[in-house]
Amino acid sequence: YDLCRLAGRTPVACLAELTSDEGSVLHRSESLAFAQRNGILAITVQQLVAYRQQHQEFPSPPNPDSVPSIRGLDLPSLDGSGLKIGIVSARWNPVVCESLVQAAKQALASCNVRDVTVEYVSGSYEVPAAAQTLLDTGLYDGIICVGCLIKGESMHFEFVNEAVTQGIMRLNLDYRTPVIYGVLSVLNEDQAKARAGLDGNGFNIGKEWGITCVESCLLKKRFRRVARL
Repeated sequence: YDLCRLAGRTPVACLAELTSDEGSVLHRSESLAFAQRNGILAITVQQLVAYRQQHQEFPSPPNPDSVPSIRGLDLPSLDGSGLKIGIVSARWNPVVCESLVQAAKQALASCNVRDVTVEYVSGSYEVPAAAQTLLDTGLYDGIICVGCLIKGESMHFEFVNEAVTQGIMRLNLDYRTPVIYGVLSVLNEDQAKARAGLDGNGFNIGKEWGITCVESCLLKKRFRRVARL
């Protein structure tokens, strides 16, 4: 990156190895000799570090993690008055799941949804069946499924994650009712906390699930009215 800017060129990424005819990697002295023989300008890491130390105004490369992300969801302002929403949450990993549930409830309240039922089951694996029980009543306009799966040492994480994902998708298609996938699938506890608003960054993805549920319910109602015309 620094070399490209010093040369006035667009920054690119290029990684190469110089090897001998036998396939062994060239040492520093051999690489410099190769560059000299072929008219290639060569600079060592030590020279580059020394230049940066002598020119403190030389800007640092951008941090990829600091670049504004295109990922995420623009949350619209919606009016879900009259909607009845059910939330089914796992009790496993309770601190994370309860934080997600509360964020979803707050998001629903911001959309004027007042009729919210919350039911709890043991773990994420039990969530789809419990959601099906609520759907069988015919009373709910939408369901939010909440859970948290954290990868461990065995294949249990993969098996449960796949089963829950497929189960929730089936509910959407079989009941033709919005069933929001609110199950975190993370590699460690820190990732779970970061998505549940527990690491101090103010972000809680449960809010997105609440808004998404209202948006999906209103979409269904809108097209149901059109079909009756």
